[in-house]
Amino acid sequence: MVLAGEMEWGSPMDGITALGLVAGTLTTLSFAPQVARAWRTRSTADLSPAMLIIFLAGILLWLVYGVIREDLAIIAANGATAILISLIISIKAKHG
Repeated sequence: MVLAGEMEWGSPMDGITALGLVAGTLTTLSFAPQVARAWRTRSTADLSPAMLIIFLAGILLWLVYGVIREDLAIIAANGATAILISLIISIKAKHG
């Protein structure tokens, strides 16, 4: 069942979905330099572990919300962000 304004899986992308995908791409990519720096330097000393864990929890809840709503933009952005944050957390756990 598709409600007004929702996108059915496999249907052509509308402007609102495209806007959401662009916004999600930009916010997700904002973490890429931090991940690259942490990977290169093996240092995450300036990052609070509590902030990273709370942020990851929020991102995962948004991901679940996107799956329930079947919203491609929310799923893609939060899935990719969860991966990036998880990388930072694993680097922090391994290297401090």
